[in-house]
Amino acid sequence: MKPAKFLPVVLTIAGLANAGPLAYGICQTGCNAVVVACYGAAGFTFGTVTAGAGVPAAILACNGGLGVCMAACIAAGFAPTP
Repeated sequence: MKPAKFLPVVLTIAGLANAGPLAYGICQTGCNAVVVACYGAAGFTFGTVTAGAGVPAAILACNGGLGVCMAACIAAGFAPTP
């Protein structure tokens, strides 16, 4: 079959595409950028602090903010993006 016969089908499917997963990924990237800045402001490097009794309150606040931000990204993943 000729590829030209499939073009209308491909264009129809492409019109129904939803960019929600892309928005979700972009949102997560933004959250990670903010938490890296938060750790940096507290004098730490993100990904190097392990959980334990001696974790500073600033790091716990950064982690809590990251959790809230990531949870908010779920809405971006379900929202249709034209």
